[in-house]
Amino acid sequence: MEYIKSKIRDVADFPAKGVLFKDLTTAFKDPRALHIIGWDLSQLYRDKGVTKVVGIESRGFIGGSILAFELGAGFVPCRKPGKLPADTIRQEYAKEYGTDVIEIHRDAITPDDIVVIHDDVLATGGTMAAAINLVKSLNPKKIYVNFIIELTALNGRNLLPSDVEVTSLIKY
Repeated sequence: MEYIKSKIRDVADFPAKGVLFKDLTTAFKDPRALHIIGWDLSQLYRDKGVTKVVGIESRGFIGGSILAFELGAGFVPCRKPGKLPADTIRQEYAKEYGTDVIEIHRDAITPDDIVVIHDDVLATGGTMAAAINLVKSLNPKKIYVNFIIELTALNGRNLLPSDVEVTSLIKY
């Protein structure tokens, strides 16, 4: 993980004043770091029977797609409003610098699915809590939650339900 940490760039005052943004794009562009991230993510879920990976827009699409590929699972995008072409369900949520809405296709998850919901960073937890609510409403067998980075000082895990296993590769 030290190699990956060395490839993460800190960006001050993004996307708002006072926020120190952990930029994973610098790790994603490094072939070795990207390979390590994909391998480490997939090892967490190899024996869990995962059938779908939900990636949260937009950086969650990167790790989520890699994870789905490595596990032989399907990939489901969780997107901003108006970006998905078929019937969707939606959830509004608060995040560290405002409010937002995410959507998922109504037919994306079935009761037979075992799902990993992936995003790049756990900050205050609002986005992931909303994604968990969306996926839970579709009644899968099991939900796991995963992040590459967790900003522990922001206590984002406190917003996430206790019945969902949460894993982060790197904690700051």
